[in-house]
Amino acid sequence: MKLYIGNKNYSSWSMRSGVLLAAFGIPFEEVRLRFDFRPGSDWNRVIAGVSPTRRVPVLVEADGFTVWETLAIAEYIADRHPELAIWPRDARARARARSLCAEMHGGFTRLRTACPMNIEVFFPDVGAKLWAGDEALRADVARLDAAWSEALKASGGPFLFGAFGAADAYFAPVAVRLSRFGLPVSEAAAAYRDALLAHPAVEDWIADAMREQDFVPEDEPYRTAR
Repeated sequence: MKLYIGNKNYSSWSMRSGVLLAAFGIPFEEVRLRFDFRPGSDWNRVIAGVSPTRRVPVLVEADGFTVWETLAIAEYIADRHPELAIWPRDARARARARSLCAEMHGGFTRLRTACPMNIEVFFPDVGAKLWAGDEALRADVARLDAAWSEALKASGGPFLFGAFGAADAYFAPVAVRLSRFGLPVSEAAAAYRDALLAHPAVEDWIADAMREQDFVPEDEPYRTAR
């Protein structure tokens, strides 16, 4: 399989699929495309041939079959590898994990907008200003904290449903946002955030992002240069 992704420093959606595959030791070839949406760019030339949405991530099988949404990729991987607990084995826990992923997929809009993923930089001063003046951001983080704390209490941790799974891969970029912007969370949520950031698959992704040494102005609202 090939997984087409964007810049590791910025692409939260790519991170979800890449971390999931790596965490479970599933072999795949990574195809990284720089975010560059100008006509004639490598991005437009390559992505147009593999994705009907022209977005990443995209999972491509050897025969050309493609899956181009993060939730669909997680489900497809789970179907291909029933021996792996991509989702919790318990039916109710599995339903809850899917609910949390779907909520993340379509929600937390203010958190994602105000605090875009940027792995290589810490913005605690920006985070403090946002926290003080942005009620919608505080509401998103409060809901996130509650969801994490509830799942961790039920499972006993260290990850949302005990062992690392699809839901944890889905929230890995959120852990990055919380840490880089220094947003306050409860003790339980902070411990989970730190456990996510310390997971080997997440650590590897972060290390690769740090090595990119790239700057895409459209993804950097809080800097004008590296």
